[in-house]
Amino acid sequence: MVLAVMSACVVLVVGMVAAVNLAVPDIAASGLHPSAAALLWIVDMYVIVFACLLIPAGAVGDRFGRRGTLLVGLAVFAVGGAVSAGAPVVAVMLAGRAVTGAAAACILTSTLALIISVFPVERRQAAVGTWAAMTGVGGVVGNAAGGLAVQLGSWRALFAAVVPIALLLLALAARTTPNPPRQPHPLDVAGTVGLTASFLALLYGIIEGPDRGWVTVPVLGAFAFAAAGLTGWTWYELRRAHPLLDPRVFAIPRLRAATLGMLVAFFGLYALFYVNAQYLQYGKGYSVLVAGLGIVPMAVAMVVVAQVSVGLGDRIGHRAVAGLALGSIVAGLLLLSTATPDTPYRLYVIFLLVVAAGCGLALPALSNGIVHALPPAKAGVAAGINSTARELGSALGVAAVGTVLVSRFTGQLPAVLREPGGGDTPRTVSAALARLDAEGAGTSAGTPDAHQAVVHAFTSGMDTGLRVVAVIVLVAAIAVVTWHPSRNESPETGA
Repeated sequence: MVLAVMSACVVLVVGMVAAVNLAVPDIAASGLHPSAAALLWIVDMYVIVFACLLIPAGAVGDRFGRRGTLLVGLAVFAVGGAVSAGAPVVAVMLAGRAVTGAAAACILTSTLALIISVFPVERRQAAVGTWAAMTGVGGVVGNAAGGLAVQLGSWRALFAAVVPIALLLLALAARTTPNPPRQPHPLDVAGTVGLTASFLALLYGIIEGPDRGWVTVPVLGAFAFAAAGLTGWTWYELRRAHPLLDPRVFAIPRLRAATLGMLVAFFGLYALFYVNAQYLQYGKGYSVLVAGLGIVPMAVAMVVVAQVSVGLGDRIGHRAVAGLALGSIVAGLLLLSTATPDTPYRLYVIFLLVVAAGCGLALPALSNGIVHALPPAKAGVAAGINSTARELGSALGVAAVGTVLVSRFTGQLPAVLREPGGGDTPRTVSAALARLDAEGAGTSAGTPDAHQAVVHAFTSGMDTGLRVVAVIVLVAAIAVVTWHPSRNESPETGA
């Protein structure tokens, strides 16, 4: 029962990373009137807070108790969902998403720590394997459940639905979860704040660049702050007796390679998730529920391919598997970048399966690489690096593809919608279609051709965004293969 409850908690918090993508068109057309940048923040605020608090949340669980941290996390998750569901303006929505992201970090780290504490050694590997599988299943469940919630209600229904689910899991966890002994570690508050602020500044620069201009003071200042912040964070962590994350571990080639590989695999996967839901709704005209279900074949492929990943690595080497996996993701993204509104779904799903095969190969192999690059005594550090790389990759992937999409989309809109200098040019599909409808019939703006041109502008932006993401993954893949040891070395050998 403990494993079932912990697995359900994982599916909840990971699923919310993907579920919101299905609600993007509905949010864009809502009374919140979000800008294109605000839409990216709505998606990414949860993920970036989630990512940056994973390691400190583990320390909180060790100090104050893992069971208590899990229960508080579930309660706060429900509160954050309620705030987002009732948000009257974008700022309140972002606050709710940030609160939910902080709670998600407490939940995810506590579930793994409790599994390790509760299960005996002979059952622990299988239990942890189930937990890891749920992190993949959660993304697909989030897509399908998100589509269902929005189809039956609205984007508000999606956020409202997490409230009773979180409270139900809170009650089940309170009844079934034991309270293992505490293992207190010092909390690195300054390191946590510095890392979070630096990555928020980086995302600010990426997301706000198209609206404010890439060479404006706010954007350049954000990038400078991120660079200085990460440099200062590294200097600070190197001098702490109990750092949030010791940067010296990245001197280990296998760990450095596997961490970068994990980050860019999720960078590509969640960039795809962000545009896929919109493509199936705007480009193909599918309902939000059908769009959510349209990605389910990826889950099947990922589960099937994952079964052979570790064994294949033992035979041909983990470096070869990592290169093959990331190469498959690149190939799939490039194939998907050829999609237009006229692309048959049966062909589109084949392209999705190429990405899924790459992810199915990559995730077990790279997770194995991170865990086995460090000695068993540092298993907690390895788990934190693994989870943080996944979530940071997800956040950066959404920001990157969304930024390129908006830039290309506005440039490809029909002339009737483009304002001189781009000042009042619509930056989302919903805003563009609403402008066409407002200008009414009897003008060129009211013709079906104008509406179709908006959809083609979106797919052009999506295709360009996916190509940029593919190039980034390719460059990173070369670094991964270069850094990764040729032999499957263990931590005892120093690799």
